[in-house]
Amino acid sequence: MMGKNAYETYQMNSVNTASGSELTLMLYNGCIKFIKQSKKDMEAGNHEGKNRNIQKTQNVIQELMLTLNRDIPIAQEMLPLYEYMHHRLTQANLKNEAPILDEVLEYAVEFRDTWKQVILLNRQREFPEGAQI
Repeated sequence: MMGKNAYETYQMNSVNTASGSELTLMLYNGCIKFIKQSKKDMEAGNHEGKNRNIQKTQNVIQELMLTLNRDIPIAQEMLPLYEYMHHRLTQANLKNEAPILDEVLEYAVEFRDTWKQVILLNRQREFPEGAQI
């Protein structure tokens, strides 16, 4: 039990000390994790687990939509994509179709990977090679 409590404490500290960009990365990773688990549940015939994990994924996507800075032009382009993903998850849940989950997973992975690149570029600008910290 002690190991589980230590891990939960570590997770909570990670979230509490993360920057906004790191939190967004965590949301993308959570989205990917829940989609993959939904697919496993779907393949195993675990309808309750599939439903629960699809709903978790939808909650993550809703959080991503809420945290968009609408003053930035790219946010205006991201919002419809998030809405589309949310809608497709509903369809996957109702129709029990794994290919729809694969489609949403592709978007989530692409967004996550792009976001990682944004974080790296920002860090490089903040701390150029050879700069003194």
